[in-house]
Amino acid sequence: MKKSTVKHINFYSKILNKTMGINVYLPKEYDNMHPLPVLYFLHGRSGDETILTELKIDEIADKLIEQNKISPLIIVCPRIENSRGINSSPTCKEILSPGDSGIMINVGRYEDYFIKEVIPFIDQTFYTIPTKNGRYLGGISAGGYAALHNSFRHQELFSKVGGHMPAIELTLEPEDIPYFQDRAMWEKYDPITIAKNNMITKELKVYLDAGNHDEGRFYEGCKYLHKILKEKGIESQNHVYEGHHNIEYIQSNLEKYLIFYTNH
Repeated sequence: MKKSTVKHINFYSKILNKTMGINVYLPKEYDNMHPLPVLYFLHGRSGDETILTELKIDEIADKLIEQNKISPLIIVCPRIENSRGINSSPTCKEILSPGDSGIMINVGRYEDYFIKEVIPFIDQTFYTIPTKNGRYLGGISAGGYAALHNSFRHQELFSKVGGHMPAIELTLEPEDIPYFQDRAMWEKYDPITIAKNNMITKELKVYLDAGNHDEGRFYEGCKYLHKILKEKGIESQNHVYEGHHNIEYIQSNLEKYLIFYTNH
């Protein structure tokens, strides 16, 4: 009996000038040689590509496909480090976050790495549907922030986006200043500012959610963004589920997320 597989790829990024990990879930239906849609799912601040198996996304996808609750799809979890997925510096480097948090952040051309290297590589390597209708983008926490700004800034590439407890801030926090040269650059990547000041295609479907006890109060940013999108006629849904800002919250809602991405 055929089984799904998870492939680990060591991918050399010319843009970042280093090797990055990518984990790829291929459903058992992949060998039937029909092109499949791709969900890119981005990890949070302290995560990496192993989120695919650590959250058991592969096992949940297997179960939902078996139950005919979702259509088969490829799931790609690329490493984006603690970068927020933005072009924060011409050169890639690691710097210490201000204050006494001891957190290291990664600056570099991470948006270009994802858009110009990872996506073309996946389309060239796997049997994908290489159009926006076959390409979805989601993420958790800082990865949710990255998913939202990447989909809003590259609307020609994605048909669905999910921000799951996304790190959408209503003001620029001191700990995030090293990512941005100035406020204008912060606004360039802020999903709320992008949605407010730019046209968002009505072909893009949006899913927002956060826990009612989210320590970052990211349900506030979700609510604000959702309101802007609805006023623009975008098909957006916003949910406040039970839970905190943690892995357990994401795990408890993963089935809902996968159903959103795959069902028409």
